[in-house]
Amino acid sequence: MQLGEILDGSFNIFRRHFGLFMRLSILLVWLPTALGIYIQLRFSGNPQAMLAFFEEHAASVVLWGLVMLVVFTTAGLLLRTGTIRIISDSYLGQEPTLGSALRLGASKIIPLLLVTLSKSLLLVLLMFFGVLVVLLLGVSSKIIGGVGALFAFAAGCALFWFVPYVATAYGVTTPVVVLEDLSSSFDAFGRSWDLTRGARGKLFATVAVTLLISQFLPGIVVSGMSTAVGLTAGSNWQPFFAVLGSLLGIVLAPILPCALTLAYYDLRVRREAFDIQILSEQLGAR
Repeated sequence: MQLGEILDGSFNIFRRHFGLFMRLSILLVWLPTALGIYIQLRFSGNPQAMLAFFEEHAASVVLWGLVMLVVFTTAGLLLRTGTIRIISDSYLGQEPTLGSALRLGASKIIPLLLVTLSKSLLLVLLMFFGVLVVLLLGVSSKIIGGVGALFAFAAGCALFWFVPYVATAYGVTTPVVVLEDLSSSFDAFGRSWDLTRGARGKLFATVAVTLLISQFLPGIVVSGMSTAVGLTAGSNWQPFFAVLGSLLGIVLAPILPCALTLAYYDLRVRREAFDIQILSEQLGAR
């Protein structure tokens, strides 16, 4: 499938099972969303108060930040896994249910967390050492002149390309962990690398477009509406727009998992003649 076909298929599935997706999304995303709304309203328009709070409660902020990271990550993984189950049941001609979607997510959450945290750590380390190299080359330009600056620029461009490239190469680790029998959950890295070979540009475009729709579109809509009504910090309308933006985010949250799941199936069909019978066998015991 081309990018347009993946997006069209994602929206068709999203529309067909809209009610089920909404129940799944609300159930899993309400807590992270509520925390986000609280922080937004608590410190909105007052960055000094936020900095002062962080300085006074540094240890608590770090601890709660880690807790929120785990909560956000777990909710996102359960949403993706539930989406995979809904789409798979739909392909098999079965009626998807909220219970089956949640059970599949719960059964896979530990390996999914291990793979996701490992992938995030890898990308952070790549970014850290890449930025460090760019900075060192930039400093060296003061000694060796323009050649150092040229190397720093080239290294910056390479870093700007390489990190998204690696992230895209490991972009289907979640459906691999959920749908395939692996001797180790970390085998998902090599499996994703092989599946995405030759299709990483399309996968990157799929993720980029669906992220724009699901993550940035709510902000654009709310910003446009708040500008139209002349919203200012401390306005009585501010809680309304904060809740509206969060609700739009909940509604659109399943779009990205839908697109990634369809992209994964497309990759397997093209490379391995993946069919419904194999899918039925893989989901049969889950």
